[in-house]
Amino acid sequence: MKMTFLATVVTAVLFSSFTFTNPVLEDKTIDIQKSTVEWKAYKLGGSHYGTVDIETGSVQLTDGVLVGGQFTMDMTSMIVTDISGGGKESLEEHLRSDHFFNTTEFGTADLKITSVNYNDNGRYTIEADVTIKNTTQAVTFEATGNFEDGNFSASAAIKLDRSKFDVRYGSPSFFDDLGDKVIYDDFDINVNIVTK
Repeated sequence: MKMTFLATVVTAVLFSSFTFTNPVLEDKTIDIQKSTVEWKAYKLGGSHYGTVDIETGSVQLTDGVLVGGQFTMDMTSMIVTDISGGGKESLEEHLRSDHFFNTTEFGTADLKITSVNYNDNGRYTIEADVTIKNTTQAVTFEATGNFEDGNFSASAAIKLDRSKFDVRYGSPSFFDDLGDKVIYDDFDINVNIVTK
């Protein structure tokens, strides 16, 4: 009986000496001036690349570790950076047309994180929903992140299949006999975000 009483007292003293707190969830706004989204698309025998602006976004952190986030891209801001002159203007107009992203009707695209697995050394495996032309698809990608001086920065390379978002122009998934006019379905976006 004495041993049981003594054990109870010791346990109470030990627990009273610790303060238990829940991890604090912090919401950080993405600095759209310092953050970038670069895209690259592939065609038979070549590629084109450019940028699209982030319109708004935020990330959620717990003790400096990424646990969630989302951002919206302004699809009307899409530009081509690998060529110049009339060819650049023509391609940009084509990408904004209903042949591709129809930015008049669908002016934004979104990425929303649904799951985060923190590996180690700032490396993450992320699952997210990407919405383009009002069509949402789940994607999984690797990212790296760093929390320093109160701000979070991260980068990720994401591969998307445009055919899953009803972007069909020149797609071998929908059209036969395209010859040298094939535009491949997979395209890349490289995301670099910085919070403020």
